[in-house]
Amino acid sequence: MKLVFMGTPEFAVPSLERLVYSEHTVVGVVTVPDKPAGRGQKLRPSAIKRVALDFDLPILQPEKLRDPQFVGELSAWNADLFVIVAFRILPEIVYTLPPKGTFNLHASLLPKYRGAAPINWVLINGEQETGLTTFFLNKTVDTGDILLQRRIPITEEMTAGELHDLLALRGAELVLETVNGIVSNTLIPQQQVGDATLAPKLTKELEQIDWLKGAREIHNLVRGLSPLPGSVTKFRGKLIKILRTAMNGAGTHSVGPGTITRIGKNGPIDVQTGDGIISVLRLKPEGKKSMSAAEFIRGARIEPGEKFGSSE
Repeated sequence: MKLVFMGTPEFAVPSLERLVYSEHTVVGVVTVPDKPAGRGQKLRPSAIKRVALDFDLPILQPEKLRDPQFVGELSAWNADLFVIVAFRILPEIVYTLPPKGTFNLHASLLPKYRGAAPINWVLINGEQETGLTTFFLNKTVDTGDILLQRRIPITEEMTAGELHDLLALRGAELVLETVNGIVSNTLIPQQQVGDATLAPKLTKELEQIDWLKGAREIHNLVRGLSPLPGSVTKFRGKLIKILRTAMNGAGTHSVGPGTITRIGKNGPIDVQTGDGIISVLRLKPEGKKSMSAAEFIRGARIEPGEKFGSSE
Protein backbone atom coordinates (compact mmCIF):
# COMPACT_ATOMS: atom_id res chain seq x y z
CA MET A 1 0.00 0.00 0.00
CA LYS A 2 1.37 3.42 -0.98
CA LEU A 3 0.75 6.00 1.76
CA VAL A 4 0.98 9.76 2.20
CA PHE A 5 1.43 10.83 5.80
CA MET A 6 0.26 14.25 7.01
CA GLY A 7 1.18 15.55 10.46
CA THR A 8 2.99 18.24 12.42
CA PRO A 9 3.91 17.78 16.13
CA GLU A 10 5.75 15.22 18.24
CA PHE A 11 2.46 13.37 18.81
CA ALA A 12 2.53 12.27 15.16
CA VAL A 13 6.15 11.05 15.13
CA PRO A 14 5.63 7.47 16.44
CA SER A 15 2.91 6.91 13.83
CA LEU A 16 5.13 8.01 10.94
CA GLU A 17 8.03 5.93 12.21
CA ARG A 18 5.80 2.86 12.59
CA LEU A 19 4.57 3.19 9.01
CA VAL A 20 8.07 3.72 7.60
CA TYR A 21 9.22 0.47 9.21
CA SER A 22 6.13 -1.44 8.08
CA GLU A 23 5.57 -3.39 4.87
CA HIS A 24 3.81 -0.36 3.40
CA THR A 25 5.50 2.45 1.44
CA VAL A 26 5.34 6.06 2.60
CA VAL A 27 5.67 7.88 -0.73
CA GLY A 28 5.64 11.36 0.81
CA VAL A 29 4.98 13.53 3.84
CA VAL A 30 2.92 16.71 4.14
CA THR A 31 3.54 19.07 7.04
CA VAL A 32 3.35 22.77 7.89
CA PRO A 33 5.87 25.35 6.61
CA ASP A 34 8.90 26.03 8.81
CA LYS A 35 8.12 28.66 11.44
CA PRO A 36 10.30 31.19 13.27
CA ALA A 37 11.03 30.20 16.85
CA GLY A 38 13.32 31.08 19.74
CA ARG A 39 15.10 34.32 20.52
CA GLY A 40 16.69 34.56 17.10
CA GLN A 41 13.41 33.75 15.36
CA LYS A 42 15.20 31.28 13.13
CA LEU A 43 13.03 29.08 10.96
CA ARG A 44 12.37 25.77 12.67
CA PRO A 45 10.93 22.67 10.94
CA SER A 46 8.09 20.69 12.44
CA ALA A 47 8.81 17.47 14.31
CA ILE A 48 7.40 15.51 11.39
CA LYS A 49 9.62 17.27 8.88
CA ARG A 50 12.70 16.41 10.92
CA VAL A 51 11.74 12.72 10.89
CA ALA A 52 10.90 12.83 7.18
CA LEU A 53 14.35 14.28 6.48
CA ASP A 54 15.97 11.52 8.53
CA PHE A 55 14.23 8.93 6.34
CA ASP A 56 14.89 10.89 3.13
CA LEU A 57 11.16 11.10 2.35
CA PRO A 58 9.70 13.59 -0.14
CA ILE A 59 8.11 16.54 1.69
CA LEU A 60 5.43 19.09 0.81
CA GLN A 61 4.83 22.14 3.03
CA PRO A 62 1.87 24.06 1.57
CA GLU A 63 0.82 27.44 2.87
CA LYS A 64 -2.69 26.85 1.50
CA LEU A 65 -4.17 23.39 1.18
CA ARG A 66 -6.35 24.40 -1.78
CA ASP A 67 -3.38 25.67 -3.79
CA PRO A 68 -3.60 23.98 -7.23
CA GLN A 69 0.16 23.47 -7.33
CA PHE A 70 0.10 21.63 -4.01
CA VAL A 71 -2.89 19.51 -5.04
CA GLY A 72 -1.15 18.62 -8.28
CA GLU A 73 2.12 17.64 -6.59
CA LEU A 74 0.22 15.62 -3.98
CA SER A 75 -1.79 13.83 -6.67
CA ALA A 76 1.42 12.99 -8.57
CA TRP A 77 2.55 10.79 -5.67
CA ASN A 78 -0.26 8.38 -6.66
CA ALA A 79 -0.87 7.23 -3.09
CA ASP A 80 -3.55 4.65 -2.30
CA LEU A 81 -4.34 6.08 1.15
CA PHE A 82 -3.73 9.26 3.15
CA VAL A 83 -2.98 8.96 6.89
CA ILE A 84 -3.54 12.05 9.06
CA VAL A 85 -2.18 12.52 12.59
CA ALA A 86 -2.39 15.97 14.23
CA PHE A 87 -2.52 18.07 11.08
CA ARG A 88 -4.73 20.80 9.66
CA ILE A 89 -8.35 20.54 8.53
CA LEU A 90 -8.24 19.15 5.00
CA PRO A 91 -10.48 20.45 2.20
CA GLU A 92 -12.55 17.93 0.26
CA ILE A 93 -10.39 18.39 -2.84
CA VAL A 94 -7.49 16.89 -0.84
CA TYR A 95 -8.99 14.13 1.28
CA THR A 96 -10.90 12.64 -1.68
CA LEU A 97 -7.76 12.19 -3.81
CA PRO A 98 -6.67 8.66 -2.82
CA PRO A 99 -8.79 5.70 -3.98
CA LYS A 100 -8.74 4.08 -0.52
CA GLY A 101 -9.72 7.34 1.20
CA THR A 102 -8.21 9.40 4.03
CA PHE A 103 -8.31 8.52 7.71
CA ASN A 104 -7.37 10.46 10.82
CA LEU A 105 -6.12 9.43 14.26
CA HIS A 106 -7.93 11.30 17.04
CA ALA A 107 -6.87 11.23 20.70
CA SER A 108 -10.27 10.45 22.23
CA LEU A 109 -13.14 8.00 22.04
CA LEU A 110 -15.22 9.80 19.45
CA PRO A 111 -17.80 11.27 19.50
CA LYS A 112 -16.52 12.34 22.92
CA TYR A 113 -14.05 15.22 22.96
CA ARG A 114 -14.18 16.39 19.38
CA GLY A 115 -11.86 19.33 18.85
CA ALA A 116 -8.33 20.63 19.24
CA ALA A 117 -7.42 19.63 22.81
CA PRO A 118 -8.93 16.24 23.77
CA ILE A 119 -5.94 15.15 25.85
CA ASN A 120 -6.20 18.23 28.07
CA TRP A 121 -9.96 18.22 28.47
CA VAL A 122 -10.34 14.58 29.51
CA LEU A 123 -8.05 15.35 32.46
CA ILE A 124 -9.56 18.74 33.27
CA ASN A 125 -12.97 17.06 33.39
CA GLY A 126 -11.67 14.26 35.61
CA GLU A 127 -12.37 11.37 33.24
CA GLN A 128 -11.16 7.95 34.30
CA GLU A 129 -10.89 6.64 30.76
CA THR A 130 -9.99 7.95 27.33
CA GLY A 131 -8.80 6.34 24.14
CA LEU A 132 -7.99 6.63 20.46
CA THR A 133 -10.09 6.59 17.32
CA THR A 134 -9.27 6.20 13.65
CA PHE A 135 -11.97 7.41 11.28
CA PHE A 136 -12.51 8.34 7.65
CA LEU A 137 -12.60 12.07 6.94
CA ASN A 138 -15.74 13.78 5.73
CA LYS A 139 -16.96 17.37 5.38
CA THR A 140 -17.50 17.97 9.12
CA VAL A 141 -14.53 17.89 11.52
CA ASP A 142 -14.19 14.74 13.69
CA THR A 143 -17.53 13.26 12.60
CA GLY A 144 -16.51 10.60 10.05
CA ASP A 145 -17.21 6.88 10.23
CA ILE A 146 -15.12 5.04 12.83
CA LEU A 147 -12.63 2.40 11.75
CA LEU A 148 -11.03 1.34 15.05
CA GLN A 149 -11.02 2.45 18.69
CA ARG A 150 -8.89 1.61 21.72
CA ARG A 151 -9.80 2.37 25.33
CA ILE A 152 -7.09 3.56 27.71
CA PRO A 153 -7.51 4.01 31.50
CA ILE A 154 -6.39 7.26 33.15
CA THR A 155 -4.72 7.30 36.55
CA GLU A 156 -5.50 10.01 39.12
CA GLU A 157 -2.03 11.54 38.97
CA MET A 158 -1.47 11.39 35.19
CA THR A 159 -0.61 14.72 33.54
CA ALA A 160 -1.39 15.88 30.02
CA GLY A 161 2.25 15.39 29.06
CA GLU A 162 2.27 11.81 30.29
CA LEU A 163 -1.05 11.00 28.63
CA HIS A 164 0.15 12.63 25.41
CA ASP A 165 3.20 10.35 25.26
CA LEU A 166 1.18 7.24 26.03
CA LEU A 167 -1.45 8.02 23.40
CA ALA A 168 1.20 8.83 20.81
CA LEU A 169 2.74 5.37 21.21
CA ARG A 170 -0.58 3.52 21.35
CA GLY A 171 -1.81 5.65 18.46
CA ALA A 172 1.04 4.46 16.26
CA GLU A 173 -0.07 0.88 16.86
CA LEU A 174 -3.67 1.75 15.99
CA VAL A 175 -2.63 3.60 12.82
CA LEU A 176 -0.74 0.59 11.47
CA GLU A 177 -3.58 -1.75 12.45
CA THR A 178 -6.00 0.53 10.60
CA VAL A 179 -3.87 0.58 7.45
CA ASN A 180 -3.58 -3.21 7.55
CA GLY A 181 -7.34 -3.52 7.98
CA ILE A 182 -8.03 -1.25 5.02
CA VAL A 183 -5.61 -3.26 2.87
CA SER A 184 -7.25 -6.56 3.83
CA ASN A 185 -10.80 -5.13 3.59
CA THR A 186 -11.56 -6.44 7.09
CA LEU A 187 -12.70 -3.13 8.58
CA ILE A 188 -16.33 -2.10 8.44
CA PRO A 189 -16.70 1.67 9.04
CA GLN A 190 -19.30 2.47 11.70
CA GLN A 191 -21.21 5.69 12.26
CA GLN A 192 -20.37 7.54 15.46
CA VAL A 193 -22.91 6.78 18.18
CA GLY A 194 -23.54 8.60 21.45
CA ASP A 195 -23.49 12.11 22.81
CA ALA A 196 -20.80 14.36 21.38
CA THR A 197 -18.68 16.51 23.68
CA LEU A 198 -16.24 19.22 22.72
CA ALA A 199 -12.55 19.79 23.41
CA PRO A 200 -11.95 23.38 22.26
CA LYS A 201 -8.63 25.21 22.12
CA LEU A 202 -7.16 26.14 25.49
CA THR A 203 -7.46 29.78 26.54
CA LYS A 204 -5.44 32.08 28.79
CA GLU A 205 -8.46 32.47 31.04
CA LEU A 206 -8.63 28.71 31.59
CA GLU A 207 -5.04 28.67 32.90
CA GLN A 208 -5.86 30.83 35.94
CA ILE A 209 -6.26 28.85 39.18
CA ASP A 210 -9.30 29.88 41.21
CA TRP A 211 -8.49 28.79 44.76
CA LEU A 212 -12.16 29.16 45.71
CA LYS A 213 -12.81 25.98 43.76
CA GLY A 214 -12.43 22.56 45.33
CA ALA A 215 -9.22 20.57 45.59
CA ARG A 216 -10.36 17.95 43.07
CA GLU A 217 -11.25 20.52 40.42
CA ILE A 218 -7.96 22.39 40.88
CA HIS A 219 -5.98 19.13 40.80
CA ASN A 220 -7.63 18.15 37.52
CA LEU A 221 -6.93 21.57 36.02
CA VAL A 222 -3.27 21.43 37.01
CA ARG A 223 -2.65 17.98 35.54
CA GLY A 224 -4.73 18.80 32.47
CA LEU A 225 -2.47 21.76 31.65
CA SER A 226 0.88 20.26 32.68
CA PRO A 227 3.54 20.77 31.48
CA LEU A 228 2.20 23.18 28.86
CA PRO A 229 0.71 25.70 28.96
CA GLY A 230 0.64 25.24 32.75
CA SER A 231 -1.91 26.49 35.29
CA VAL A 232 -1.08 29.90 36.68
CA THR A 233 -1.43 31.71 39.99
CA LYS A 234 0.39 34.51 41.83
CA PHE A 235 2.78 34.34 44.74
CA ARG A 236 4.36 37.42 46.31
CA GLY A 237 3.12 39.47 43.37
CA LYS A 238 4.71 37.33 40.67
CA LEU A 239 3.24 34.71 38.39
CA ILE A 240 3.97 31.10 39.14
CA LYS A 241 2.94 27.94 37.30
CA ILE A 242 1.73 24.96 39.30
CA LEU A 243 2.80 21.84 37.38
CA ARG A 244 2.03 18.90 39.66
CA THR A 245 -0.27 18.43 42.63
CA ALA A 246 -1.72 15.58 44.65
CA MET A 247 -4.99 15.15 46.45
CA ASN A 248 -4.65 15.53 50.21
CA GLY A 249 -6.96 13.74 52.60
CA ALA A 250 -6.79 16.54 55.16
CA GLY A 251 -9.98 18.43 55.89
CA THR A 252 -10.66 22.11 55.56
CA HIS A 253 -8.73 24.57 57.73
CA SER A 254 -10.12 27.84 59.09
CA VAL A 255 -8.09 29.95 56.65
CA GLY A 256 -8.88 31.52 53.30
CA PRO A 257 -8.53 29.66 50.00
CA GLY A 258 -5.01 29.83 48.59
CA THR A 259 -3.43 29.91 52.05
CA ILE A 260 -0.43 27.67 52.68
CA THR A 261 -1.36 25.48 55.65
CA ARG A 262 1.72 23.25 55.95
CA ILE A 263 5.21 23.02 54.50
CA GLY A 264 7.08 19.74 54.56
CA LYS A 265 10.86 19.89 54.90
CA ASN A 266 11.20 18.29 51.47
CA GLY A 267 7.72 19.22 50.28
CA PRO A 268 4.90 19.13 49.60
CA ILE A 269 3.31 22.55 50.06
CA ASP A 270 -0.22 22.08 51.36
CA VAL A 271 -2.71 24.72 50.25
CA GLN A 272 -6.27 25.40 51.37
CA THR A 273 -8.86 25.44 48.58
CA GLY A 274 -12.55 26.22 48.62
CA ASP A 275 -13.14 22.59 49.53
CA GLY A 276 -10.26 20.60 51.00
CA ILE A 277 -6.47 20.70 50.93
CA ILE A 278 -4.29 20.22 47.85
CA SER A 279 -0.57 19.38 47.91
CA VAL A 280 1.70 21.24 45.49
CA LEU A 281 4.57 19.00 44.32
CA ARG A 282 6.12 20.85 41.40
CA LEU A 283 6.04 24.44 40.14
CA LYS A 284 7.77 27.00 37.94
CA PRO A 285 8.33 30.52 39.30
CA GLU A 286 8.27 33.40 36.82
CA GLY A 287 11.56 33.60 34.93
CA LYS A 288 12.94 30.39 36.45
CA LYS A 289 13.10 26.72 35.58
CA SER A 290 10.65 24.07 36.70
CA MET A 291 11.46 22.84 40.21
CA SER A 292 10.24 20.53 42.94
CA ALA A 293 8.36 21.87 45.94
CA ALA A 294 11.46 21.12 48.05
CA GLU A 295 13.66 23.28 45.79
CA PHE A 296 11.12 26.10 45.88
CA ILE A 297 10.85 25.92 49.67
CA ARG A 298 14.62 26.22 50.09
CA GLY A 299 14.96 29.09 47.62
CA ALA A 300 11.90 31.16 48.52
CA ARG A 301 11.90 30.51 52.29
CA ILE A 302 8.13 30.40 52.34
CA GLU A 303 6.10 30.22 55.54
CA PRO A 304 2.69 28.80 56.46
CA GLY A 305 0.07 31.53 56.24
CA GLU A 306 1.37 32.98 52.97
CA LYS A 307 -1.05 32.83 50.07
CA PHE A 308 -1.14 31.73 46.47
CA GLY A 309 -3.27 33.96 44.32
CA SER A 310 -2.31 37.03 46.34
CA SER A 311 -0.54 40.05 44.84
CA GLU A 312 1.02 40.88 48.15
